[in-house]
Amino acid sequence: MAVTAPNILVVEDDRETRLLIAKYLRNNACHVTTAADGREMARAMTDHRVDLLILDVMLPGEDGLSLCRKVRAESQMPIIMLTARGEDVDRILGLEMGADDYLAKPFNPRELLARINAVLRRQATAHTASAIDDATVLFFQGWRIDLRLRELRNPAGARVAITSAEFDLLRTFCERPGRVLSRDSLLDLTQGRNAGSFERSIDVLVSRIRRKIEPDPQDATMIKTVRSGGYMFTPTVDAVAPATNG
Repeated sequence: MAVTAPNILVVEDDRETRLLIAKYLRNNACHVTTAADGREMARAMTDHRVDLLILDVMLPGEDGLSLCRKVRAESQMPIIMLTARGEDVDRILGLEMGADDYLAKPFNPRELLARINAVLRRQATAHTASAIDDATVLFFQGWRIDLRLRELRNPAGARVAITSAEFDLLRTFCERPGRVLSRDSLLDLTQGRNAGSFERSIDVLVSRIRRKIEPDPQDATMIKTVRSGGYMFTPTVDAVAPATNG
């Protein structure tokens, strides 16, 4: 699956810092637009799609905290605040204004990139979870799961026999793609602690599901085993919500 480079807007009045951030992010597969103050920021947001905003607190004219509050009132765009001051009160103010993360200067550009990736991952996970919460049908690599009928169909459209326990586990994986799930958490999510179940039952169910959906169950690519971790469901999952009458 191709990954689209994120569009980052850097709002920083110090030219040297602004150029340094922009150069580092561009060298790490990001599209970058820069601005020196709130006015330039507003123009950039009008002219470009912005996936994440890096916003300095200390700006000429309207400060970053005020700008953060205005952006958050109109958008859920991820925001990372930068400041030369590292006091807890400044960090708390930034987060209260709606920032997703906060980084005090001076900082290592590698840390900024790590924060950007973490914030974007959280946003993507939240979007996926929200879509799946409303869904009645899930799709992955041609497979179709009907959540209302509790039915699994293969890419050819044929119905595949699946037990209730297998269905619940597969659904749990589909609702959390790309996440490492421990056997304990899978037990809690599918069977609960009152079921008298045990971790080994998860391994048995995973083995059964693999035999039904994996091209090669002995070399699983969709439900991967994570050593000392548990399992991870690797496919992209698409969700279809029920139609509403307008």
